[in-house]
Amino acid sequence: MADLVMAPPPAMDLFGEPIEAHPPWFKPDAFLRAGFDADAYVAELRSYVPLDSLAAELRAHLAALRAELVGLINRDYADFVGLSAHLKGVDAAAARMRAPLADLRDKVAAFRAGASAALAALREGLQQRAAATAARELLELLLDTSHVVSKVEKLIKELPTAPSDSSNAEIPINDTGTPNGKAGTGVRETQSILLERIASEMNRLKFYISHAENLPFIENMEKRIQGATKLLDGSLERCFVDGLEHRDAKVIYNCLRAYAAIDNTSSAEELFRTTVVSPLIQKIVPQNYARAVAGASSDELEEDYQQIKACVEKDCKFILEISSSENSGLHVFDFLGNSILKEVLSAIQKGKPGAFSPGKPKEFLRNYKVSLGFLDFLEGYCFSKSAVTKLRYEPAYTDFMRQWNVGVYFSLRFQEIAGGLDSTLTNTFSPTGLNEAQQKPLLLKQSIKLLESLDSCWSDEVLVFSHCDKFLRLSLQLISRYTTWLSCGLSARKASDRSPNSPADAEWALSIPIEDFIYIMHDVHAVIGELSESGSFIGHVNQSLGSCPIEVFNLVKGSILQAAEPLKELLPAIMDVMIGIIVKKSNEDLKHLKGITATYRMTSKLPVRHSPYVSGILHPLKVFLEGDRMHYLSEDDKTKLCRGSANKITATYYDLVSEVVTVARKTESSLQRLRQGAQRRVGASTDASDSIISDTDKICMQLFLDIQEYARNLRAIGIDAREIDSYRALWQCVAPKDRHENIQF
Repeated sequence: MADLVMAPPPAMDLFGEPIEAHPPWFKPDAFLRAGFDADAYVAELRSYVPLDSLAAELRAHLAALRAELVGLINRDYADFVGLSAHLKGVDAAAARMRAPLADLRDKVAAFRAGASAALAALREGLQQRAAATAARELLELLLDTSHVVSKVEKLIKELPTAPSDSSNAEIPINDTGTPNGKAGTGVRETQSILLERIASEMNRLKFYISHAENLPFIENMEKRIQGATKLLDGSLERCFVDGLEHRDAKVIYNCLRAYAAIDNTSSAEELFRTTVVSPLIQKIVPQNYARAVAGASSDELEEDYQQIKACVEKDCKFILEISSSENSGLHVFDFLGNSILKEVLSAIQKGKPGAFSPGKPKEFLRNYKVSLGFLDFLEGYCFSKSAVTKLRYEPAYTDFMRQWNVGVYFSLRFQEIAGGLDSTLTNTFSPTGLNEAQQKPLLLKQSIKLLESLDSCWSDEVLVFSHCDKFLRLSLQLISRYTTWLSCGLSARKASDRSPNSPADAEWALSIPIEDFIYIMHDVHAVIGELSESGSFIGHVNQSLGSCPIEVFNLVKGSILQAAEPLKELLPAIMDVMIGIIVKKSNEDLKHLKGITATYRMTSKLPVRHSPYVSGILHPLKVFLEGDRMHYLSEDDKTKLCRGSANKITATYYDLVSEVVTVARKTESSLQRLRQGAQRRVGASTDASDSIISDTDKICMQLFLDIQEYARNLRAIGIDAREIDSYRALWQCVAPKDRHENIQF
């Protein structure tokens, strides 16, 4: 009682009425409904009541319920305490109820034990039944095996005594005294039918043995089975060989079915190879050089393949047609690969081993291509695409292809083609023997060698179609090597680098005359034209890749066009080198310009005509333009050369004139200050020299006459000096002030 908490009295207002404990929106009765849902209740109230207020009201209601519970307990505490006193007799009632339940449990346990025993007996009976069934099946299998063995032995014993044994049976003789062919044919056919039947039984026997191996009964019969198998193999071999010799299609068909039944296709293929194929091939390809006739020991295979094809068409086609007949079940045989191709490979390896050697690239490629043609010929006898695939996965086919080391062949061709171009590029630079009347498309040995090497990569005498990617890479490498050779030479010539560390590719360009660069410019244009989309080289490649999809050819074409782009970028460099050489020669005459200062210093002499050096400024350019090789340059290149040279020469001319005039003016200004100082010291007038022409003016007058003559010389070669920016600056530098805006010459 001490631990119980008394409920607080209800709150009262001033008039003695109880204060409402909850707000109007809170209805405690809602908690007593049968379908009360707390989530729905909270969702309904939260739309207009804050959650904090709702939580406070719920806590207050919970406190009120607890207080009410305490009050109820305090009110009925005596009844709670005396509750245990009113439970008398409960144990006896529970005991009375427990008795029937225990009895029911015992009955259920007894029934379960009985059911378990019956189930165990049933399972044991089923196991005994299964064991009996297995034993019966095994016994039947053993009996069938014994029966089949006996049957096979009986059928094999019938072979010698039956008229089907072609080796022992007497063949009837006709009236003319010759053997009756029809009778012999019937004997072989009967024997082949019997052998096919025996083979079917042997197939059954193998099936039985596979399901009853390691049994004493089977082990005791092993000798009988081996003997029967040996007799069957021997008889089947003799019958098959006899059928092959007489070209008896029915006998061959039955024998092949027999071989297929016993899963011994390799024996039939080997017999056909040794009986029919080998004698034919040995006549065509001698197995020993010592036995070969004179002149027949060449490693060429084309003629041999022609003869082999004729033999296949004549002597082997019959069995290929038999083995590929529909619904025959003989598709398991592969006489093309395991008989014909295997024997051909063996004959070539023994009789003509040099045919596989890539050491002689031309002979190797011819033999390789005719060998691929021979494989195509054999694949023509395949009756379906799956048969072609099967032939290509045969060991004989893969061994045959493995003999052709195309990788070594490509390495030799790479050394031959790339080495030839590299040797030509590193040799002394010299144009070919020129014939001006013929207008040769290429003028340099290096350029000619490049196109010859590119054509060699895709010629029928060099290209291996299966290695087109490697030959494409070689072609791109050749173009890159030629481009690098040109680029190194041009860079060295432009820098005039004659150091011992300069690359070997640059040596050629350091000593050749300017005229040879005309040949280089001409050849680069020609090579770019050959490598362009409309050039003959891409057409040659397209012809070689005629069997490839258009997407493949487009990729190849794109790579060639991309390889030619760096070559196009060399054209301005070649032009710059030629212009640089001309400008360098012109600068030798421009150096005489500095002598004008000494000529008109401290003298009353006035200029009346242009200086002699002016006629020599453009002389190198004129000589070059009038050379006999200029017709190798296009008109556009001639214009670029002429204008580029004139621009650079004029720019150099302007730099020198500007320097001379600047120095003259500075010198004159210094002298003028000294003169004025001396005159002031002696008290003389300083205005006496105003009417005298200064040395700078005389120098400018001479230079003005020179640049006018220079402009006339430019006009003589087709260039208007007024279009050159540096010439206008030159005119502004030396022309009188009243003529600055009027350039006339």
